This record gives sequence, structure tokens and C-alpha cells, in this order.
Amino acid sequence: MFKGNVLVIGASGGIGKTLIKQLHESGKYAQVYAVSRTLPDSKMDGVEYHTVDSENENSIAQYCQELKQNGGQFSLVVCCIGALHASGADNQKIMPEKRLEDINQDQLSFYFTTNVILPALWLKHVEALLKGAEPAKLVFFSARVGSISDNQLGGWYGYRSSKAALNMLIKSAQIECQRRAKNICLISYHPGTVDTELSKPFQSNVPKRKLFTTDFTVTQLLKIIPNLTAENGPHYVDWQGSVIPW
Repeated sequence: MFKGNVLVIGASGGIGKTLIKQLHESGKYAQVYAVSRTLPDSKMDGVEYHTVDSENENSIAQYCQELKQNGGQFSLVVCCIGALHASGADNQKIMPEKRLEDINQDQLSFYFTTNVILPALWLKHVEALLKGAEPAKLVFFSARVGSISDNQLGGWYGYRSSKAALNMLIKSAQIECQRRAKNICLISYHPGTVDTELSKPFQSNVPKRKLFTTDFTVTQLLKIIPNLTAENGPHYVDWQGSVIPW
């Protein structure tokens, strides 16, 4: 049975850490690589940790080139980069907009940089790691609110729009891969509302049974992706494996 390498991008977050743990413990991969802006406080034996500034494309390119030179096709890359809220310049709070009047340039720039541009840079450079004779999966953490046709509530302009743009990026990349890297299957994954820092300010309105642990949503993802193929890609699915309309 083929054992490819696996890379988790954005490995320092709650979901990223759990992904690394489950991937490593599964024994299905030749080597697990974890990359983030900072190294974790505690490292897992057998996992290769590296720091890369995702806002520096040269750093991304150099790191991916090093992985390529190490040899071995990657069978899975998961990009966990994304943000829903943050503290911006001058400690300005960045939160989803409720009204048109809340839209501002700095906030939109933050959402599109974090949720679209940085994943796009990684997509550009990891393709060479995944391309090969064996099937490979490239997963991006998206969100149901990125669905244009499923939008019934409005609001959250920057976050919704940036996730919709990420989905379009994934769709376009799958078309290109079907011409030049037919083994690569792209997946846009909605993990549900997960108990991490990303969802903290919004958890009070979420029913307990709908607030998932990182273990649950990662387990669901790893159950779902083996059944998804490049021929039918790209795939926009939720934690149940249900298809989300683009």
C-alpha cells in the first residue's frame, strides 16, 4: 500500500494540532510535516516541524522546494489558514460586519489576505509536491457561509466574500489540475462550528450538540476524504460529508 507524505499548513491552531496528532497516529503516512508561523510549545515525536512566514512567498517557495528535494510524493496537504476575527492595526477589533455601514477597507483587506491570498500562495507551491502517479488530496478549510446560493441571512461581508473567493480559487485550480496534474483532488471543507479561538465570540448562540470538538471534526474529515476523487472534483462538503452548493 502506498504511503505518501502529508503536510499540515497552519499547524499551530486547535484544528491543526489535532490533525497532526491523528495523522501521525494513523500510521498511514510516510512522514508528517507541520508548518506554522511559530513552533508549538510541545512537539510530537516523529513529526517534522518547521516555521514559515505565509505572508512571504519566497519563504513558502523555498520550503516547498526543500520538501520536494527530500523526495517522496505527498498524498495529502491540508491548509488550515483562516480567520473570522482578530485585533488589527492600533488594536482595532476585526469582527464580522452586521451592516453595510460596518464595511471598511482595512477589515476587507485583512479577510482577503488571510482567507484567500495566503492559501492561494500555498496552493501555487504545493501542487508540485502532490503531483504524481498516486492519488493525492489538497484540502482547504472553508465555511458554509462561503456558499453564494446558500446565503439566506446576509451580513458578514468580508468573511463571506473571502470564503466565496477561496471556493472559486479551488474550483479554478481543479480545472487546471485536471489538465496537468490529474491525480490531485481539491476539497473545500466546512468543519462546522468548532470549539477553537476562531469561534469563541460566537459560541453563545450555538447549541451544545452543534459545537464540535477538534477531535470530532478532524475525525470526520479523515473519514470523508478517501471517498472523494479528482475526476469528480472539486468537492465542497461539510463535516457530515454532505455536499454544499457553491
